[in-house]
Amino acid sequence: MPRRKADPALPFRPFAEDAGVQTFAGFSIENGTRRIALHGSLDLTRDRAGLKRAKALKSLLDAVVATLEAEDLPDAVPEEPETAEPVRNPFA
Repeated sequence: MPRRKADPALPFRPFAEDAGVQTFAGFSIENGTRRIALHGSLDLTRDRAGLKRAKALKSLLDAVVATLEAEDLPDAVPEEPETAEPVRNPFA
């Protein structure tokens, strides 16, 4: 399933869907219904731009924490085996 960037005008809704990605510079937060994955790196510089990125990241993580706190959670989410789909070799 192709990943799409979250619309910055819309709030990030943790665990709401399996296709959204929120990006801050080189740092991506991939939304999922069972887990949220964090990838890349993000520099929080000591300037206004760094403060803006830090606040955006904090807001996003506050939403994740609030969503988790509002649910009756299991001790752990079972690991999902990776499912590989065969792909036809275009050179064969």
